Amino acid sequence: MNYQADVCIVGAGPGGALLSHLLAKKGLSVILLEQNAALGQAFRGEHLNEEGESVLKSHQLFEAVEALGILRMGKLEYYAEGRAIKTILPDDAVGHLGIHVPQANLLKGILQETQNFPHFSCFLNTKVTQLIVDSLGRYTGVIASRDGKTIEISSQLIIGADGRYSTIRKKAHIEIQKHKHGFDLLWAKIPAPRGWEPSIKMALIGDKQLSLFTQVGGFIQIGWNIEQGSFPQLRKKAFTPFIQQLSDQFPELSYYVNEHIRSWQDFVVLDVFSSHCDCWGTKGLVLLGDAVHTMTPTGAFGLNSALKDADCLASLLNKDTLVHFNVQDFQQMREQAIEEVLAKQIVKEQTFAANFINKAS
Repeated sequence: MNYQADVCIVGAGPGGALLSHLLAKKGLSVILLEQNAALGQAFRGEHLNEEGESVLKSHQLFEAVEALGILRMGKLEYYAEGRAIKTILPDDAVGHLGIHVPQANLLKGILQETQNFPHFSCFLNTKVTQLIVDSLGRYTGVIASRDGKTIEISSQLIIGADGRYSTIRKKAHIEIQKHKHGFDLLWAKIPAPRGWEPSIKMALIGDKQLSLFTQVGGFIQIGWNIEQGSFPQLRKKAFTPFIQQLSDQFPELSYYVNEHIRSWQDFVVLDVFSSHCDCWGTKGLVLLGDAVHTMTPTGAFGLNSALKDADCLASLLNKDTLVHFNVQDFQQMREQAIEEVLAKQIVKEQTFAANFINKAS
Protein backbone atom coordinates (compact mmCIF):
# COMPACT_ATOMS: atom_id res chain seq x y z
CA MET A 1 0.00 0.00 0.00
CA ASN A 2 1.34 3.45 -0.92
CA TYR A 3 0.92 6.73 0.94
CA GLN A 4 2.10 10.26 0.26
CA ALA A 5 2.78 13.22 2.56
CA ASP A 6 4.77 16.41 2.63
CA VAL A 7 6.66 15.13 5.68
CA CYS A 8 7.20 11.66 7.12
CA ILE A 9 8.24 11.76 10.78
CA VAL A 10 9.67 8.57 12.26
CA GLY A 11 9.36 8.30 16.03
CA ALA A 12 6.37 9.48 18.08
CA GLY A 13 8.28 10.64 21.13
CA PRO A 14 8.00 14.22 22.36
CA GLY A 15 10.11 15.71 19.55
CA GLY A 16 8.34 13.83 16.78
CA ALA A 17 4.90 14.51 18.28
CA LEU A 18 5.50 18.23 18.70
CA LEU A 19 6.94 18.61 15.20
CA SER A 20 3.93 16.73 13.78
CA HIS A 21 1.59 19.11 15.55
CA LEU A 22 3.40 22.27 14.47
CA LEU A 23 3.72 21.25 10.82
CA ALA A 24 0.17 19.95 10.53
CA LYS A 25 -1.05 23.22 12.03
CA LYS A 26 0.78 25.02 9.22
CA GLY A 27 -1.15 22.97 6.68
CA LEU A 28 1.55 20.48 5.72
CA SER A 29 0.48 16.88 5.31
CA VAL A 30 2.23 14.74 7.91
CA ILE A 31 2.51 11.00 8.50
CA LEU A 32 3.92 10.08 11.92
CA LEU A 33 5.30 6.56 12.35
CA GLU A 34 5.77 4.78 15.68
CA GLN A 35 7.16 1.26 15.98
CA ASN A 36 5.37 0.55 19.28
CA ALA A 37 1.73 -0.47 19.41
CA ALA A 38 0.76 2.48 21.63
CA LEU A 39 1.97 6.03 22.16
CA GLY A 40 4.16 6.49 25.22
CA GLN A 41 4.81 2.78 25.52
CA ALA A 42 8.61 3.01 25.55
CA PHE A 43 10.34 4.59 28.53
CA ARG A 44 11.69 8.06 27.96
CA GLY A 45 12.72 10.91 30.22
CA GLU A 46 9.68 12.50 31.81
CA HIS A 47 10.86 15.76 33.39
CA LEU A 48 10.18 19.14 31.84
CA ASN A 49 12.48 22.02 32.70
CA GLU A 50 11.87 25.72 32.08
CA GLU A 51 12.87 25.46 28.42
CA GLY A 52 10.50 22.60 27.65
CA GLU A 53 7.70 24.28 29.59
CA SER A 54 8.27 27.51 27.64
CA VAL A 55 8.11 25.70 24.29
CA LEU A 56 4.79 24.08 25.15
CA LYS A 57 3.35 27.33 26.46
CA SER A 58 4.42 29.24 23.35
CA HIS A 59 2.25 26.91 21.27
CA GLN A 60 -0.69 26.86 23.73
CA LEU A 61 -0.10 23.18 24.51
CA PHE A 62 0.90 23.31 28.15
CA GLU A 63 -2.62 23.63 29.55
CA ALA A 64 -3.76 20.53 27.64
CA VAL A 65 -0.83 18.55 29.05
CA GLU A 66 -1.41 19.92 32.56
CA ALA A 67 -5.07 18.90 32.45
CA LEU A 68 -4.01 15.29 31.89
CA GLY A 69 -1.73 15.28 34.94
CA ILE A 70 1.61 16.80 35.87
CA LEU A 71 3.54 17.28 39.12
CA ARG A 72 5.76 20.26 39.94
CA MET A 73 8.82 19.56 42.07
CA GLY A 74 8.81 21.82 45.12
CA LYS A 75 12.38 21.28 46.32
CA LEU A 76 15.70 19.58 45.73
CA GLU A 77 17.34 17.96 48.75
CA TYR A 78 20.75 16.39 49.29
CA TYR A 79 20.80 13.61 51.90
CA ALA A 80 23.56 12.14 54.04
CA GLU A 81 23.23 9.66 56.89
CA GLY A 82 19.46 9.66 56.55
CA ARG A 83 18.87 13.39 56.79
CA ALA A 84 18.69 16.40 54.48
CA ILE A 85 21.93 18.39 54.58
CA LYS A 86 21.17 20.85 51.80
CA THR A 87 17.88 22.12 50.36
CA ILE A 88 17.29 24.13 47.20
CA LEU A 89 13.94 25.83 46.63
CA PRO A 90 12.62 27.09 43.30
CA ASP A 91 12.79 30.67 42.14
CA ASP A 92 9.43 32.30 42.79
CA ALA A 93 9.21 33.36 39.15
CA VAL A 94 9.55 29.73 38.02
CA GLY A 95 7.61 27.96 40.75
CA HIS A 96 9.24 24.55 40.43
CA LEU A 97 12.50 22.66 40.06
CA GLY A 98 11.23 20.53 37.20
CA ILE A 99 7.85 19.07 36.26
CA HIS A 100 7.09 15.38 36.07
CA VAL A 101 4.93 14.65 33.04
CA PRO A 102 4.05 11.02 32.24
CA GLN A 103 5.03 10.27 28.67
CA ALA A 104 1.51 9.26 27.69
CA ASN A 105 0.08 12.51 29.08
CA LEU A 106 2.64 14.62 27.24
CA LEU A 107 2.03 12.93 23.90
CA LYS A 108 -1.74 12.96 24.25
CA GLY A 109 -1.71 16.63 25.22
CA ILE A 110 0.37 17.51 22.17
CA LEU A 111 -1.46 15.35 19.65
CA GLN A 112 -5.10 15.50 20.73
CA GLU A 113 -5.76 18.55 18.54
CA THR A 114 -3.43 17.33 15.77
CA GLN A 115 -5.42 14.16 15.27
CA ASN A 116 -8.38 16.25 14.06
CA PHE A 117 -6.45 17.56 11.05
CA PRO A 118 -7.45 15.60 7.92
CA HIS A 119 -3.88 15.92 6.57
CA PHE A 120 -2.32 14.21 9.63
CA SER A 121 -2.00 10.45 10.13
CA CYS A 122 -0.30 8.44 12.86
CA PHE A 123 0.63 4.84 12.09
CA LEU A 124 1.41 2.71 15.15
CA ASN A 125 3.13 -0.68 15.15
CA THR A 126 5.06 0.52 12.11
CA LYS A 127 8.79 -0.07 11.68
CA VAL A 128 10.88 1.48 8.90
CA THR A 129 12.81 -1.16 6.97
CA GLN A 130 14.28 0.88 4.13
CA LEU A 131 14.84 4.44 2.94
CA ILE A 132 13.95 5.37 -0.64
CA VAL A 133 16.56 7.36 -2.59
CA ASP A 134 16.15 8.88 -6.05
CA SER A 135 18.74 8.96 -8.84
CA LEU A 136 20.16 12.26 -7.54
CA GLY A 137 20.81 10.85 -4.05
CA ARG A 138 17.88 12.60 -2.41
CA TYR A 139 15.79 10.70 0.14
CA THR A 140 12.19 10.61 -1.03
CA GLY A 141 10.42 8.25 1.34
CA VAL A 142 10.46 5.10 3.42
CA ILE A 143 9.39 1.49 3.18
CA ALA A 144 7.97 0.15 6.42
CA SER A 145 6.28 -2.85 7.96
CA ARG A 146 2.89 -1.98 9.43
CA ASP A 147 1.06 -4.71 11.29
CA GLY A 148 3.12 -7.19 9.32
CA LYS A 149 2.29 -5.67 5.92
CA THR A 150 4.69 -3.69 3.75
CA ILE A 151 3.80 -0.06 3.05
CA GLU A 152 5.57 2.70 1.14
CA ILE A 153 5.42 6.37 2.10
CA SER A 154 6.62 9.05 -0.32
CA SER A 155 7.52 12.43 1.19
CA GLN A 156 9.46 15.58 0.47
CA LEU A 157 11.21 15.35 3.83
CA ILE A 158 11.96 12.49 6.22
CA ILE A 159 12.46 13.36 9.89
CA GLY A 160 14.36 10.91 12.08
CA ALA A 161 13.02 11.46 15.60
CA ASP A 162 13.45 7.85 16.60
CA GLY A 163 15.79 8.08 19.55
CA ARG A 164 19.28 7.10 20.61
CA TYR A 165 19.34 3.94 18.50
CA SER A 166 17.81 5.69 15.48
CA THR A 167 16.95 3.45 12.55
CA ILE A 168 16.81 6.46 10.23
CA ARG A 169 20.32 7.56 11.22
CA LYS A 170 21.70 4.09 10.64
CA LYS A 171 19.99 3.60 7.28
CA ALA A 172 21.14 7.04 6.11
CA HIS A 173 24.71 6.03 7.08
CA ILE A 174 25.17 9.11 9.27
CA GLU A 175 28.05 8.56 11.66
CA ILE A 176 27.71 9.10 15.39
CA GLN A 177 30.36 9.79 18.01
CA LYS A 178 29.52 8.08 21.32
CA HIS A 179 30.96 9.15 24.66
CA LYS A 180 30.87 7.01 27.80
CA HIS A 181 30.54 8.73 31.15
CA GLY A 182 31.85 6.01 33.46
CA PHE A 183 28.50 4.91 34.84
CA ASP A 184 25.30 3.07 33.98
CA LEU A 185 21.96 3.56 35.67
CA LEU A 186 19.57 1.30 37.55
CA TRP A 187 15.92 2.38 37.37
CA ALA A 188 13.13 1.25 39.68
CA LYS A 189 9.77 2.57 40.87
CA ILE A 190 8.06 2.32 44.25
CA PRO A 191 4.88 3.83 45.74
CA ALA A 192 5.39 7.04 47.66
CA PRO A 193 4.50 7.07 51.37
CA ARG A 194 1.47 9.05 52.43
CA GLY A 195 2.33 12.75 52.73
CA TRP A 196 5.46 12.50 50.55
CA GLU A 197 6.10 15.95 49.08
CA PRO A 198 6.78 16.41 45.34
CA SER A 199 10.55 16.67 45.34
CA ILE A 200 13.89 15.51 44.02
CA LYS A 201 16.19 13.89 46.56
CA MET A 202 19.87 13.09 46.03
CA ALA A 203 22.30 10.95 48.02
CA LEU A 204 25.86 9.68 47.66
CA ILE A 205 26.28 5.91 47.98
CA GLY A 206 30.03 5.32 48.07
CA ASP A 207 31.05 7.57 45.22
CA LYS A 208 27.87 6.99 43.15
CA GLN A 209 24.78 9.14 42.78
CA LEU A 210 21.38 7.99 44.01
CA SER A 211 18.36 10.05 42.92
CA LEU A 212 14.69 9.97 43.86
CA PHE A 213 12.10 11.71 41.69
CA THR A 214 8.47 12.05 42.76
CA GLN A 215 6.05 11.08 40.00
CA VAL A 216 2.43 11.66 39.09
CA GLY A 217 0.16 9.01 40.56
CA GLY A 218 1.92 8.67 43.91
CA PHE A 219 5.17 7.04 42.86
CA ILE A 220 8.88 7.58 43.35
CA GLN A 221 11.32 6.85 40.54
CA ILE A 222 14.73 5.69 41.70
CA GLY A 223 17.85 6.26 39.63
CA TRP A 224 21.02 4.62 40.98
CA ASN A 225 24.35 5.11 39.26
CA ILE A 226 26.63 2.09 39.09
CA GLU A 227 30.05 1.55 37.56
CA GLN A 228 29.91 1.39 33.78
CA GLY A 229 29.44 -2.17 32.56
CA SER A 230 29.35 -3.56 36.11
CA PHE A 231 25.81 -4.92 36.27
CA PRO A 232 26.58 -8.48 35.05
CA GLN A 233 29.08 -8.85 37.91
CA LEU A 234 27.00 -6.88 40.40
CA ARG A 235 23.99 -9.15 40.01
CA LYS A 236 26.12 -12.14 40.97
CA LYS A 237 26.53 -10.63 44.44
CA ALA A 238 24.08 -10.72 47.32
CA PHE A 239 21.16 -8.38 46.69
CA THR A 240 20.15 -7.59 50.28
CA PRO A 241 23.30 -5.65 51.31
CA PHE A 242 23.07 -3.61 48.14
CA ILE A 243 19.43 -2.58 48.49
CA GLN A 244 19.86 -1.97 52.22
CA GLN A 245 21.98 1.06 51.33
CA LEU A 246 18.87 2.70 49.90
CA SER A 247 16.83 1.98 53.01
CA ASP A 248 19.66 3.23 55.25
CA GLN A 249 19.75 6.54 53.40
CA PHE A 250 15.95 6.93 53.31
CA PRO A 251 14.55 4.95 56.30
CA GLU A 252 11.01 6.16 55.65
CA LEU A 253 11.08 4.21 52.37
CA SER A 254 12.26 0.89 53.85
CA TYR A 255 8.86 -0.81 53.74
CA TYR A 256 8.20 0.22 50.13
CA VAL A 257 11.69 -0.71 49.02
CA ASN A 258 11.46 -4.14 50.62
CA GLU A 259 8.02 -4.77 49.10
CA HIS A 260 8.78 -3.63 45.54
CA ILE A 261 12.51 -4.09 44.93
CA ARG A 262 13.18 -7.66 45.97
CA SER A 263 15.79 -8.78 43.47
CA TRP A 264 18.11 -7.55 40.72
CA GLN A 265 15.29 -8.27 38.27
CA ASP A 266 13.28 -5.39 39.73
CA PHE A 267 15.80 -2.94 38.27
CA VAL A 268 15.91 -1.78 34.66
CA VAL A 269 19.47 -1.10 33.46
CA LEU A 270 20.20 1.90 31.24
CA ASP A 271 23.40 1.90 29.21
CA VAL A 272 24.49 5.50 29.78
CA PHE A 273 26.23 7.42 27.03
CA SER A 274 26.02 10.73 25.25
CA SER A 275 26.56 11.19 21.54
CA HIS A 276 26.58 13.70 18.75
CA CYS A 277 26.60 13.69 14.97
CA ASP A 278 28.68 16.12 12.93
CA CYS A 279 26.06 15.76 10.20
CA TRP A 280 22.43 16.38 11.20
CA GLY A 281 20.98 15.20 7.91
CA THR A 282 21.26 15.26 4.15
CA LYS A 283 19.08 15.94 1.09
CA GLY A 284 15.53 15.11 2.01
CA LEU A 285 16.34 13.89 5.52
CA VAL A 286 17.00 15.47 8.93
CA LEU A 287 17.55 14.14 12.45
CA LEU A 288 16.45 15.65 15.77
CA GLY A 289 16.52 14.88 19.49
CA ASP A 290 18.34 11.79 20.72
CA ALA A 291 18.74 10.58 17.14
CA VAL A 292 21.34 13.28 16.55
CA HIS A 293 22.50 14.21 20.07
CA THR A 294 21.87 11.69 22.83
CA MET A 295 21.92 13.09 26.36
CA THR A 296 22.65 11.23 29.58
CA PRO A 297 19.92 11.30 32.29
CA THR A 298 21.92 13.94 34.21
CA GLY A 299 19.85 17.10 34.61
CA ALA A 300 16.95 15.69 32.57
CA PHE A 301 17.87 17.70 29.48
CA GLY A 302 17.05 15.16 26.77
CA LEU A 303 13.28 15.61 26.58
CA ASN A 304 13.55 19.38 26.67
CA SER A 305 16.24 19.49 24.01
CA ALA A 306 14.05 17.38 21.71
CA LEU A 307 11.11 19.77 22.19
CA LYS A 308 13.35 22.75 21.43
CA ASP A 309 14.70 20.98 18.32
CA ALA A 310 11.16 20.43 17.06
CA ASP A 311 10.23 24.04 17.76
CA CYS A 312 13.25 25.39 15.85
CA LEU A 313 12.88 22.98 12.93
CA ALA A 314 9.19 23.79 12.55
CA SER A 315 10.05 27.50 12.32
CA LEU A 316 12.09 26.75 9.17
CA LEU A 317 9.54 24.59 7.39
CA ASN A 318 6.47 25.51 5.37
CA LYS A 319 5.00 24.68 1.98
CA ASP A 320 7.42 27.03 0.22
CA THR A 321 10.65 26.07 2.02
CA LEU A 322 10.12 22.32 2.20
CA VAL A 323 11.59 21.33 -1.16
CA HIS A 324 14.71 23.47 -0.79
CA PHE A 325 15.20 22.97 2.93
CA ASN A 326 18.86 23.06 3.94
CA VAL A 327 19.60 20.98 7.03
CA GLN A 328 22.59 23.22 7.78
CA ASP A 329 20.21 26.04 8.69
CA PHE A 330 18.67 23.88 11.40
CA GLN A 331 22.01 22.56 12.62
CA GLN A 332 23.42 26.08 12.95
CA MET A 333 20.39 27.14 15.01
CA ARG A 334 20.78 24.35 17.54
CA GLU A 335 24.31 22.96 17.55
CA GLN A 336 25.94 25.43 19.94
CA ALA A 337 23.12 25.13 22.49
CA ILE A 338 23.39 21.33 22.35
CA GLU A 339 27.16 21.45 22.86
CA GLU A 340 26.63 23.66 25.91
CA VAL A 341 24.10 21.23 27.40
CA LEU A 342 26.39 18.24 26.84
CA ALA A 343 29.24 20.14 28.53
CA LYS A 344 26.94 21.12 31.41
CA GLN A 345 26.04 17.47 31.98
CA ILE A 346 29.70 16.52 32.32
CA VAL A 347 30.29 19.30 34.85
CA LYS A 348 27.24 18.21 36.89
CA GLU A 349 28.50 14.62 36.94
CA GLN A 350 32.05 15.58 37.91
CA THR A 351 30.97 17.95 40.70
CA PHE A 352 28.06 15.98 42.17
CA ALA A 353 30.06 14.70 45.16
CA ALA A 354 31.01 18.27 46.11
CA ASN A 355 27.43 18.80 47.31
CA PHE A 356 28.20 16.51 50.26
CA ILE A 357 31.61 17.79 51.34
CA ASN A 358 31.64 18.99 54.95
CA LYS A 359 27.85 18.88 55.06
CA ALA A 360 27.16 15.73 57.00
CA SER A 361 28.77 16.80 60.28
